[in-house]
Amino acid sequence: MSAFRIGFGYDVHQLKEGEEFWLGGIVIPHSKGAVGHSDADVLIHVICDALLGAANLRDIGYHFSDQDPQYKGIDSKILLKEVMALLNKEGYQIGNLDVTICLQQPKINPHIPAMKACLAEVMNIEANKLSLKATTTERLGFVGREEGVSAYCVALIHP
Repeated sequence: MSAFRIGFGYDVHQLKEGEEFWLGGIVIPHSKGAVGHSDADVLIHVICDALLGAANLRDIGYHFSDQDPQYKGIDSKILLKEVMALLNKEGYQIGNLDVTICLQQPKINPHIPAMKACLAEVMNIEANKLSLKATTTERLGFVGREEGVSAYCVALIHP
């Protein structure tokens, strides 16, 4: 087993009026929310994909299919806990995670401490191992038109 492994995650969800907006395990007050089979928490989904990729365990869709009714509306924190159990079973622990959320509105910066605290608790890691950043796309593309949210994550894991 290699000493260090790196994984990358990317996810996107459509935004729709009247939906709850789950991001980083918490509800963000906004008139729009993300749409998906689960709670559509794009931040947790990219973390799951980056961790699974780093461990060579495929992707979130392989483990939690959007065709499986048991995952309809599921809290993504449950999926993240299951991903952490898979990593632990393989003998890996998190070195660090670096996440960028792309969203025009609402502003995410005020919510980052609460998201970090929530996710660190779910993953059972120190909060300083998780970097959360947010950016807009300067009103360009689907994110800029407020049609969707996207996120990227890089994960470093080790035995």
